[in-house]
Amino acid sequence: MKNLFLKILLLGFITSNIFAAVEDDPLLYKFSAEKFEITTGDDNPFNWDVDFMIGKDLNKFYLYSEGTYVNSEISESENSIVYSRAITSLWDFQSGLAYDTVPNENNLWLTFGFQGLAPYFFESRVNFLIDDDGNIGLRADIDYDLLLTQKLILTPSLATSLYTKNNEKMEIGSGLSSTSLSLRLRYEFVREFAPYIGVQWDKTYGNTQDHEDINETEIVFGVKFWF
Repeated sequence: MKNLFLKILLLGFITSNIFAAVEDDPLLYKFSAEKFEITTGDDNPFNWDVDFMIGKDLNKFYLYSEGTYVNSEISESENSIVYSRAITSLWDFQSGLAYDTVPNENNLWLTFGFQGLAPYFFESRVNFLIDDDGNIGLRADIDYDLLLTQKLILTPSLATSLYTKNNEKMEIGSGLSSTSLSLRLRYEFVREFAPYIGVQWDKTYGNTQDHEDINETEIVFGVKFWF
């Protein structure tokens, strides 16, 4: 009887520690839409920038997708699936595959980079890309949330890209390719749901400009949400 009692105590101790470990590192998942918006450009393009995360505290997988839908088709998109590993409390190292599309064409990349919180609370994501033609790309996105009140938040953001080679089928050129500057003002009814209004300026440069000459400013209306 004494041995049985000791075995029950030992089993209870082991079981409690297993459940404690599970609770300490639960499975996490989240869908986020940073941009879900209509713009005032020609034919009122719809822009999206969404991601889905699943994993645990140190190791996660992310699906990213952003692009533009206009005239009943996707005019361009950038998509990726990456493995993300926490390397500090503020930064993750990420690596995986990226897949770009334009009408009737696509391009596959190997990608690696970093995502996290830069000094002064700048949300940052920097990715390096390389394709089977040896073209190397760099894409960077930086956002900053300025709290005007507890619910009213102003977010300036910058996105830029550059490449080492021309790729005519994807309408990108070597050197600095494009920049996008924006300012969005949102109101958080709750943390998970916030409509916004903003202004965005997009410009292409150099050889990319030869394929698609963009220099335009648009008003945007959208909603940011997550669950």
